[in-house]
Amino acid sequence: MSLKQQLKKGSTSLLVLSILQQEPMYGYQIMRELEERSQGYFNLTAASLYPVLHKLEADALVSGSWQPGDGNRRRKYYSLTHKGQNMLNDQASEWQTFANHLLALIPPSLRQSEGVTA
Repeated sequence: MSLKQQLKKGSTSLLVLSILQQEPMYGYQIMRELEERSQGYFNLTAASLYPVLHKLEADALVSGSWQPGDGNRRRKYYSLTHKGQNMLNDQASEWQTFANHLLALIPPSLRQSEGVTA
Protein backbone atom coordinates (compact mmCIF):
# COMPACT_ATOMS: atom_id res chain seq x y z
CA MET A 1 0.00 0.00 0.00
CA SER A 2 1.41 3.39 -0.98
CA LEU A 3 1.94 6.18 1.52
CA LYS A 4 -0.90 8.15 -0.09
CA GLN A 5 -3.27 5.18 0.36
CA GLN A 6 -2.16 4.72 3.97
CA LEU A 7 -2.74 8.39 4.78
CA LYS A 8 -6.17 8.34 3.16
CA LYS A 9 -7.14 5.17 5.00
CA GLY A 10 -6.00 6.65 8.30
CA SER A 11 -8.10 9.76 7.80
CA THR A 12 -11.34 8.25 6.45
CA SER A 13 -13.32 8.47 9.69
CA LEU A 14 -12.28 12.11 10.15
CA LEU A 15 -13.31 12.87 6.58
CA VAL A 16 -16.71 11.22 6.99
CA LEU A 17 -17.38 12.95 10.32
CA SER A 18 -16.37 16.28 8.75
CA ILE A 19 -18.78 15.81 5.84
CA LEU A 20 -21.63 14.86 8.16
CA GLN A 21 -21.08 17.93 10.33
CA GLN A 22 -22.89 20.02 7.73
CA GLU A 23 -26.00 17.87 7.30
CA PRO A 24 -27.25 14.26 7.32
CA MET A 25 -26.34 12.39 4.13
CA TYR A 26 -26.65 8.93 2.62
CA GLY A 27 -23.62 6.91 1.52
CA TYR A 28 -23.42 7.84 -2.15
CA GLN A 29 -23.99 11.49 -1.25
CA ILE A 30 -21.10 11.34 1.25
CA MET A 31 -18.79 9.91 -1.43
CA ARG A 32 -19.73 12.60 -3.97
CA GLU A 33 -19.52 15.46 -1.45
CA LEU A 34 -16.11 14.32 -0.26
CA GLU A 35 -14.83 14.03 -3.81
CA GLU A 36 -16.21 17.45 -4.74
CA ARG A 37 -14.90 19.27 -1.67
CA SER A 38 -11.44 17.75 -2.09
CA GLN A 39 -11.36 18.49 -5.83
CA GLY A 40 -11.11 14.76 -6.54
CA TYR A 41 -8.28 13.99 -4.13
CA PHE A 42 -10.46 11.89 -1.81
CA ASN A 43 -12.54 9.44 -3.77
CA LEU A 44 -14.00 6.64 -1.68
CA THR A 45 -15.70 3.56 -3.01
CA ALA A 46 -18.72 1.92 -1.41
CA ALA A 47 -16.40 -0.92 -0.37
CA SER A 48 -14.25 1.50 1.62
CA LEU A 49 -16.99 3.83 2.88
CA TYR A 50 -19.62 1.48 4.28
CA PRO A 51 -17.37 -0.41 6.71
CA VAL A 52 -16.32 2.99 8.12
CA LEU A 53 -19.95 4.13 8.40
CA HIS A 54 -20.91 0.87 10.14
CA LYS A 55 -18.04 1.26 12.62
CA LEU A 56 -18.92 4.90 13.29
CA GLU A 57 -22.53 3.87 13.86
CA ALA A 58 -21.54 0.99 16.17
CA ASP A 59 -19.40 3.44 18.15
CA ALA A 60 -22.37 5.86 18.39
CA LEU A 61 -20.45 8.57 16.52
CA VAL A 62 -23.11 8.69 13.81
CA SER A 63 -26.72 7.58 13.80
CA GLY A 64 -28.52 6.18 10.80
CA SER A 65 -32.17 6.39 9.81
CA TRP A 66 -33.94 4.96 6.78
CA GLN A 67 -35.83 7.48 4.68
CA PRO A 68 -37.66 7.28 1.36
CA GLY A 69 -35.51 7.83 -1.70
CA ASP A 70 -36.25 7.76 -5.41
CA GLY A 71 -39.18 5.52 -6.33
CA ASN A 72 -39.53 2.55 -3.98
CA ARG A 73 -35.94 2.75 -2.79
CA ARG A 74 -35.03 3.77 0.72
CA ARG A 75 -31.80 5.42 1.73
CA LYS A 76 -30.03 5.31 5.03
CA TYR A 77 -29.13 8.82 6.10
CA TYR A 78 -26.30 9.22 8.56
CA SER A 79 -26.03 12.13 10.97
CA LEU A 80 -23.37 13.20 13.41
CA THR A 81 -24.12 12.53 17.08
CA HIS A 82 -22.94 14.66 19.99
CA LYS A 83 -20.28 12.03 20.68
CA GLY A 84 -19.32 12.16 17.00
CA GLN A 85 -18.94 15.94 17.13
CA ASN A 86 -16.63 15.59 20.12
CA MET A 87 -14.60 12.94 18.28
CA LEU A 88 -14.43 15.17 15.19
CA ASN A 89 -13.11 18.04 17.28
CA ASP A 90 -10.48 15.80 18.90
CA GLN A 91 -9.38 14.19 15.63
CA ALA A 92 -9.22 17.49 13.76
CA SER A 93 -7.06 18.97 16.51
CA GLU A 94 -4.76 15.95 16.53
CA TRP A 95 -4.40 15.97 12.72
CA GLN A 96 -3.62 19.70 12.79
CA THR A 97 -0.93 19.19 15.43
CA PHE A 98 0.51 16.23 13.48
CA ALA A 99 0.55 18.17 10.20
CA ASN A 100 2.19 21.21 11.79
CA HIS A 101 4.97 19.11 13.34
CA LEU A 102 5.48 17.11 10.16
CA LEU A 103 5.72 20.23 7.99
CA ALA A 104 8.16 21.79 10.45
CA LEU A 105 10.54 18.92 9.71
CA ILE A 106 10.33 19.21 5.94
CA PRO A 107 12.91 21.61 4.54
CA PRO A 108 11.33 24.87 3.31
CA SER A 109 12.73 24.32 -0.18
CA LEU A 110 10.75 21.08 -0.48
CA ARG A 111 7.57 22.58 0.95
CA GLN A 112 7.67 25.40 -1.56
CA SER A 113 8.31 23.11 -4.51
CA GLU A 114 5.24 21.06 -3.59
CA GLY A 115 3.05 24.07 -2.86
CA VAL A 116 2.83 23.19 0.84
CA THR A 117 3.26 25.78 3.53
CA ALA A 118 3.88 25.36 7.24
